[in-house]
Amino acid sequence: MIRLTRINGEPFVLNAELIRYVERRPDTFITLTNGDRLIVKETMDEVLDRTIRYQQSKHLMPTLGAAQRAS
Repeated sequence: MIRLTRINGEPFVLNAELIRYVERRPDTFITLTNGDRLIVKETMDEVLDRTIRYQQSKHLMPTLGAAQRAS
C-alpha cells in the first residue's frame, strides 16, 4: 500500500499491486489493472519511488545493501 494525494488534496492509500502504468500529462495519471484511472498530486517519479519501496518492504525486491552482500 502506498500513500498518495488526490488532485483535490484528499489523501488516500492505494494498493500498489493494482498499478498497471503511470503517466505524466502534465498531471500524474495512474491506470489500474481494472481500467480505473486516478489523477494524483505526486509526480510520476514519486509514485515510482513509493511503489519500489513498497515492493522492497515485501522482500520481493532486495534492497541495495542485500544485493551487494549476495554478490
